[in-house]
Amino acid sequence: MESQGQSISVFGLGYVGSVTAACLAHFGNCVVGVDTNPAKVEIINAGRSPIIEARMDELIPKAHQASRLRATTDAIAAICDTDVSFVCVGTPSQRNGKLDLSHIERACYEVGEGLKRKNSPHCVAIRSTILPGTTVSRLIPVMERASGKRAGTDFSVCYNPEFMREGSAVTDFLHPPYTILGANDACSFPILRQVYGWVQGQVFETSLAVAEMAKYASNGFHALKVSFANELGTLARHLGVDTMALTEIFTSDTRLNISSAYVSPARRVGPAIHRHFGSLRSSG
Repeated sequence: MESQGQSISVFGLGYVGSVTAACLAHFGNCVVGVDTNPAKVEIINAGRSPIIEARMDELIPKAHQASRLRATTDAIAAICDTDVSFVCVGTPSQRNGKLDLSHIERACYEVGEGLKRKNSPHCVAIRSTILPGTTVSRLIPVMERASGKRAGTDFSVCYNPEFMREGSAVTDFLHPPYTILGANDACSFPILRQVYGWVQGQVFETSLAVAEMAKYASNGFHALKVSFANELGTLARHLGVDTMALTEIFTSDTRLNISSAYVSPARRVGPAIHRHFGSLRSSG
């Protein structure tokens, strides 16, 4: 599965970053992981995985032995030595519900400092979860300020969300349902097409805002499904209904239930459905 690859830096060696780095190295790319934590850097440089995840203990030693994966705390050197950077730092929720952008803004500032010191083209791909508009309003200005250069002219920026689950993250990366590349300038797409040349699923090339929103839509819908399944299971058990039999029947309908039906924002829920759910609320 390996191929002639690119020179890539991955900022953030947490869960998403470590898996991204290992998998990109697996496909023949020369990958440099970047993290402010020296312990994570030492673990990668020792050929070990900094996280517990299926197949990581296989991928990282192999990539390390082939000299395709290393790590550093020197962000500027990593930018100067690579052509593409994936930013995978965390954006945790704060107590007020807003995302904490301090880590990703610091990473983007370091990227900008590196861009200031190089003259060759560079593509920055953001993978962290952020609200639509954040790349344009917060992250690009940080990189431009630190580098003294202009996005879309001197360097390119793309939003490339991740869709990985803990426990199956490597499989999810290697076999994605789709790959989303969001950019407001077409120069971002060619190099990322090369990076993702191995992808078998559909690749969507769209705007930054659509790509950012697609990530939020997916996360929200997954949470909705989990909540719905839990509530349905609670109700079924309360009524003495066989939940396994119910689930088998419900999920067998791929035309309406497990499908794209009823999820278009342009469609309205029919009056019969309104009446049905209204009767459930009144009887509850």
